[in-house]
Amino acid sequence: MSNSASGMAVCDECKLKFLDLKAKRSFRFIVFKINEKVQQVVVDRLGEPGESYEDFTACLPADECRYAVFDFDFVTDENCQKSKIFFISWAPDTSRVRSKMLYASSKDRFKRELDGIQVELQATDPSEMSMDIIKSRAL
Repeated sequence: MSNSASGMAVCDECKLKFLDLKAKRSFRFIVFKINEKVQQVVVDRLGEPGESYEDFTACLPADECRYAVFDFDFVTDENCQKSKIFFISWAPDTSRVRSKMLYASSKDRFKRELDGIQVELQATDPSEMSMDIIKSRAL
């Protein structure tokens, strides 16, 4: 069993699904959660390629922490089609203190397992990850 200083173990499915998102674009987003019983980060929800950013934000629980990756497509000022992979650490104010501490202490180790993240964002309420903020961080 890992201690909170080293972070949680990461289930292989997390890494495999992230590779599918990055290389094959099989998913628009992936939401991860910490399963305290097995001391692991596990996949909570997979977003289909046709799902929107609104679909993604709607599936984040209002009172529980999550990690997520979102594949954001956009067009630059030079009219180039691009995409960036966002890592979002979701820790709403209403979540349990213990949960926030657990997610905070495990974040860096988990992020290191996901090679290819381009932008990191931390949010405690939906306004901190609005589409305007996502667009401004992508450019």
